[in-house]
Amino acid sequence: MVKKRTLLMRTGLVAGMVLVAQAALAQDSALTSAAPRGSWATAPRHSAGIAPDPAQLIDLAIVQVYAAPTYGWRGFFAVHPWIIYKRSGDAAYTRFDVVGWRAPQVVQRNYALPDGLWYGSVPELLVDHRGAEAQSMIDDIEAAVASYPYADQYRSYPGPNSNTFLAHIGRQVPALKLDLPANAIGKDYRPLTNPVGVSSTGTGLQIGLLGLLGVSVGVQEGLEFNVLGLNFGIDINAPALRLPFWGRLGLKDATTPSPAASPDHALADH
Repeated sequence: MVKKRTLLMRTGLVAGMVLVAQAALAQDSALTSAAPRGSWATAPRHSAGIAPDPAQLIDLAIVQVYAAPTYGWRGFFAVHPWIIYKRSGDAAYTRFDVVGWRAPQVVQRNYALPDGLWYGSVPELLVDHRGAEAQSMIDDIEAAVASYPYADQYRSYPGPNSNTFLAHIGRQVPALKLDLPANAIGKDYRPLTNPVGVSSTGTGLQIGLLGLLGVSVGVQEGLEFNVLGLNFGIDINAPALRLPFWGRLGLKDATTPSPAASPDHALADH
């Protein structure tokens, strides 16, 4: 009887994972239907039209974080994030992300367009700060970029990778309020010498082992478990399930600007 129950539990778990994977595949297809992926060299990388026009908002400081499904089959499992910002007075954005094939200099400045498709994948806006709040955190963001401890290392699984990089910035700049999705594989990467610390939101607590096992808890991220790089949990702040493949299932948890910092023409096409 015990063996039968164990078999049923395993079968149920596998079936659940298959359903989640199918849902993720459907979501990925919907996101990229307007811009089908070609080969690595020909995949679209044009602007998604999401970022505000920096020239029109030259007097407004802006900080944004994006994430898009990674290229090819990895896009069914993980996302690639990046951060952009401009100070008040700047007419252009600065972008930072980690790009593995640029090793040994994996931290890249202005590698691609601020809101460009990631090799055919449409990005999702995760964080949007504007005005004085954004201006005040840019120096800290630049300091976090400079202090990233794995600037010459890259490993897609379990890290350090592009998600490890953004998680580092989130820890160093809590005002960013960055809550990376559950399918940001690598965000929980922690070295053996530092298994306990602040979570990637900069406000929660995390215990982790090389991004393979761990748990995070906090007001912003809720409760999330990491098992072999697959994350499961529940978000109470913006009610949702945190799931591998899918990221989150429920209300969105994007940080958006206040009306006072977001003029009517802030999202002008460009």
